Amino acid sequence: MMRNISTKPVLRFPEFKEEWKEFKLSQFLTRYSETNKDEEFNLDDILSLSSHHGIVSRKELLEDTYSKVNHLNYKKTRFNDFVYGKSISANYPFGLFKVNDFKDGLLSTLYFTFKVKNTVYPKFLDCYFSHFTRANNFLRKFVLVGDRYITADSDYLLSGKIFLPTPIEEQKKITDFLIQIDSRIAQLKEKKENLELYKKGITQKIFSQKLRFKDENGKDFPEWEAKKLKDVFSKKSAKNKGSLIKNVLTNSATRGIISQGDYFDKDIANQNNLEGYYIVDVDDFVYNPRISVSAPVGPLKRNHFGKGVMSPLYTVLKPKKGNLSFYEHYFQTSFWHKYMRGIANYGVRHDRMNITNDDFEKLPLPFPHIKEQEKIASFLNEISKQIALVNEQLEETRNFKKALLSKMFC
Repeated sequence: MMRNISTKPVLRFPEFKEEWKEFKLSQFLTRYSETNKDEEFNLDDILSLSSHHGIVSRKELLEDTYSKVNHLNYKKTRFNDFVYGKSISANYPFGLFKVNDFKDGLLSTLYFTFKVKNTVYPKFLDCYFSHFTRANNFLRKFVLVGDRYITADSDYLLSGKIFLPTPIEEQKKITDFLIQIDSRIAQLKEKKENLELYKKGITQKIFSQKLRFKDENGKDFPEWEAKKLKDVFSKKSAKNKGSLIKNVLTNSATRGIISQGDYFDKDIANQNNLEGYYIVDVDDFVYNPRISVSAPVGPLKRNHFGKGVMSPLYTVLKPKKGNLSFYEHYFQTSFWHKYMRGIANYGVRHDRMNITNDDFEKLPLPFPHIKEQEKIASFLNEISKQIALVNEQLEETRNFKKALLSKMFC
């Protein structure tokens, strides 16, 4: 029943002294497979397992009514059941174990559902397997991975062994502590999302001129001028002669201008043949014609990263006038998208904007009084700093939890 093996985690609450022991999962879990033939649940009760959200409503997760599925053959799951999902994800290539802490409902036949015995705290098992390295190391021995889904046997899974403390009190204390950290993560995530929504809304009002700033004397600034891109920026085409600069940059829609090696986890460009690449300096703006969900007309970003070179597929712009932060914020809006779509010729490549230099240089840009630009930039920069600070706190808390998950379990 139990092997004579014991150990202790690196971090532990001091009141607990007994060593952890090794158990088979079958000592805590029992497989069951009750279908919905009695129609206890309807289509709105179909659940799904997400690596990010756990057990959730499938309808809300995928925005689908699932009117065509035969939910009578779906498997029932109850609150506090333990669920194994056989779909493949980036962090969980061998499937995913999660406790159902959402509600009673239905799961497709792709899932295994287990009843949890009273010898273990359900959320403790959830915390144990939420460390994806630990979960993957456990599951890789018991499953076969296909192209999209996993082949697994429930009895074979239950033969797997894990270490855990025998006192339920210790299991609960560990779980409650980690739940508090999860609560802090959720609060920071919500705060970040609210700040981002606020910034998006206030930015929309500023650049639509529904919200205007006053000068030092409380008076209105002059009306905004309309200029063209070529009036505010000049196109740069200095080449990297002799391939002297080796720092190859890329323009990401979500991450801005960064090292190509960091973005792709390897250098794509030939380091010995960079003569045709454009030199990019700090505070230059770079336009990437590649479109994506995050950048529907391609990203136009300011270079904060450092001096480097970029592929001639990009357009490099040197500011001539105006506040740099003002235009950095402007290009994060969609106000300039309509013009870009109107002049684009997509041609064969539907993922790339094909725009002539002449048309691009005629892109209309707002040009408020420079003092108003500065006030707008300062205001929006402050919100961006708040978002960055909350994001830093969020990442630190996530990393703290990750470290705890590796040290509070055997």
